Order: sequence, then structure tokens, then C-alpha cells
Amino acid sequence: MTVVELGPERCDALLRFFGDLPEGDLTFIKEEVTDPDTVRSWATGEAAGGRWVAVDTGGDGTDEVTGYVAVRPLPGWSDHVGEVRLVVAPSRRGTGLGRALARQALVGAVSSGLSKLVVEVVAEQGSALALFSDLGFSGEALLRDHIRDRNGELRDLMVLAHHVSDTWAGMDTVGIADELGAPAG
Repeated sequence: MTVVELGPERCDALLRFFGDLPEGDLTFIKEEVTDPDTVRSWATGEAAGGRWVAVDTGGDGTDEVTGYVAVRPLPGWSDHVGEVRLVVAPSRRGTGLGRALARQALVGAVSSGLSKLVVEVVAEQGSALALFSDLGFSGEALLRDHIRDRNGELRDLMVLAHHVSDTWAGMDTVGIADELGAPAG
């Protein structure tokens, strides 16, 4: 498995990945990920950059996407903030793939000059909360009954944030500072 920046050559594999996700997972993705035009726009034009995929190449040479992460800069007065969006194939959850993708997002965001990252996590997704907490994210908000799943049930949403300057020592602890070429804290 390798993590690579999303390019046009991997859009079809990414569409297959999103198409294979369980219906419940699609509830919590903000973008229309099953629309080919939307996904293809991510690899070209203004939407390009800040998106990576985890790829397994099969024996026949075809790529299988097993995970996706994006860091989308917020507009206007929050242009120093990036929103992280991460999804891993159900069969690969618990294997460390989510951590590898989240680290890639963090490295990419810091390299592009963002000083704060946020991620929205459904409150009962304990493993996702642990993953981001381990990477230096901390709770900023709890939004009660903020999202409705496909069954009509209301769910709480947690907003976690990573303040780059405040947590550089934490990045050093998990090895990200080395990847960025920063001095050890």
C-alpha cells in the first residue's frame, strides 16, 4: 500500500472505492462522492491538490483505492484553517491505514502553510477520536443532534482541532517533524 496524491489516473479507482462504501458511511461524507464529475474535478483545476489516496496495486496492474484523505482550506477570514476529511475501506479499518492517511494530511497541510486543522467526527466514533487525539488534535466543540443519519437518527458531532504552533512537540513525538525537516523540539 502506498499513499499518493490524487491525480486523474486514479479517479476511476476512487469512484469504485466510494461506490463500494456502505450506505452508512456515505451519510457522513459532505461531498457528492459518487458523482464522477465531482471526483474528477478534484484532480484538475481549482479543486486539485490537498487530496491523497491509499493505493494497492493488484497483480494485474490495476489500482485499488483503500482510503482517501483531503485537506480543504477554508475560505475568507479562515483561509489559514484546513478541514480534514478521511475515509478508509471497512476491510482496512484497524490496520493503521487511517493513521497513515491522517499523518499525510497533517504533513501536507503544514507544508502548504496552514496553521490550524479541524476535523468533524461523529461523537460515537471512538476509534476516529482516538486516532486524531493521538496526532495532537483536541476537542473544540460538541454540537448536539447536529447531523441526521440515513435512518433519521440524530447524532452528536465533535469538532477537533490541531493548532500547529501549539502542538509542534506532539508532532515531533509521532515523527512528523522529521518528515517536514523541522528541528526536534
